[in-house]
Amino acid sequence: MGLAQYAIVPVQDEWGVLHDGKINGKYATKESAFESAVAAASLALRQGHEVHVSVPGREAGESALGS
Repeated sequence: MGLAQYAIVPVQDEWGVLHDGKINGKYATKESAFESAVAAASLALRQGHEVHVSVPGREAGESALGS
């Protein structure tokens, strides 16, 4: 099987999930984008894919809620 990669990325003042070169969804918080990515990654894992999920750390001044 292949590799399924998911990256949480900033999209203006929201967050998205980068997968296969496309940004999917718009989420108010980094955590909600992460939860969506992990759900998709879980399906890919069950199909036998290697899975990578990346999430940027908190930037200076960013709230603990990730928004």
